[in-house]
Amino acid sequence: MKKSLYFKFIFGYLIFAFAGFLMIATVSSRLTYRFQVRQNAAKLYDEAVLMADTYTSSFNSISDIEETVSAQLRLVARFLDADIWVMDDDGLIVLDSSSRHTGTVIEGFSPADSPDTYTIGNYYGTFPEDMLSVNSPITQGYRTTGYIVIHLPMQRVLAYTDGFLNIVYITGAVLFLLSLIFLILFHRAVYRPLKKITQGAMEYADGNLDYHIDIDNVQDEMGYLANTLNYMSSELFKLEDYQKSFIANVSHDFRSPLTSIKGYLEAILDGTIPPEMHEKYLHRVISETERLNKLTEGMLTLNSLDSKGFLRRSNFDINRTIKEICAANEVICEQKGISFELTFAEETEMVYADYGKIQQVLYNLIDNAIKFSDPDSTIFIRTTLRQKKVFVSVKDTGCGIPKESIKKIWDRFFKSDTSRGKDKKGTGLGLSIVKEIIQAHGENIDVISTEKVGTEFIFSLPTAKEE
Repeated sequence: MKKSLYFKFIFGYLIFAFAGFLMIATVSSRLTYRFQVRQNAAKLYDEAVLMADTYTSSFNSISDIEETVSAQLRLVARFLDADIWVMDDDGLIVLDSSSRHTGTVIEGFSPADSPDTYTIGNYYGTFPEDMLSVNSPITQGYRTTGYIVIHLPMQRVLAYTDGFLNIVYITGAVLFLLSLIFLILFHRAVYRPLKKITQGAMEYADGNLDYHIDIDNVQDEMGYLANTLNYMSSELFKLEDYQKSFIANVSHDFRSPLTSIKGYLEAILDGTIPPEMHEKYLHRVISETERLNKLTEGMLTLNSLDSKGFLRRSNFDINRTIKEICAANEVICEQKGISFELTFAEETEMVYADYGKIQQVLYNLIDNAIKFSDPDSTIFIRTTLRQKKVFVSVKDTGCGIPKESIKKIWDRFFKSDTSRGKDKKGTGLGLSIVKEIIQAHGENIDVISTEKVGTEFIFSLPTAKEE
């Protein structure tokens, strides 16, 4: 980063500044020079034409001009800061505003030789320096009798050009300073936050998810990106902790029954357990094996729920399904003295859902209610219809869930202390499976629980579609 983006930007900035200066010093100076030459030539030519027209209408010959306009010529020349000649058609300088060349004959004088209205040079060797020269004919009738020739030193034209270029240079310097200020602002507003973001990304790539990208009071895209990366790192950190906890829970829940199975079998083989008790302990081995099987099936179920498109929806009566599951638990309820109180808004309540998955939801919720209900208590189950949704409630009057554990009950392998005390065979996957199934249907499940009072689970399902 240090040797690529930022330094490339600085290098490009310097190249741009140098190229800009070079452009002004070459192309702009040439264009300005040409512009000044044309402007001055046009100005001088207009004056020459005006003077030639004046002399043509006021005088009859070059000799009349010589006697009359000498003072006027000097005034105009002083105004133009130039030399003005009156020449006859043979190249004789009849009148010179500076009086230096009066009476001189210009050898090789031929105004028609120049294709432009002006010439630049020493004017047939007359001047020691380059001059910008224009001429306009003086005519009498249809005959050219002479010329008005005006000479402006090129040094003055260059002085005009340099003055204009100085303004351009000053403007360029001001723009350079402004761009330098912009570069400083860019460094503060873009590069430094981007450098911090890049450093953060490198830290995350190295596994340091505790790193925080510190960009304060930045509300633009840089700030949004930094906040997004910070949020991502915190979520990844939570996921990493969850994965560690998940692996620890899986290891614990698999290790416990495996240790029991191994211990029982070794005790049977080495004779610690007498033959007459083999059947008893083999039943315990089978029980622990069933626990492992249940744990494995729960994990496979969660894995299938993580993939999309697994639901097989159909219309079925949710009230009938509840009755069937309650009947299936009749024996264990009789042993604990637990009864069911069913309250249905309608005799038949059709829903559109995956029948097998909803059976699993109801089995897990009712099974939990039976486990954590006190003896000789009642479990309340009811269904209600609101806004094209069927709400199912399963409520017990048991020990309840501790307040600090309510948010954790949906986590995989989570077991509260109460759960571990009453149900050591639980896998901690039941409520995770329940939530995944309900969310897969696009619905929600909530829990209301008070310790030593009871717990109520409420979930919704869509009503049946018309056949």
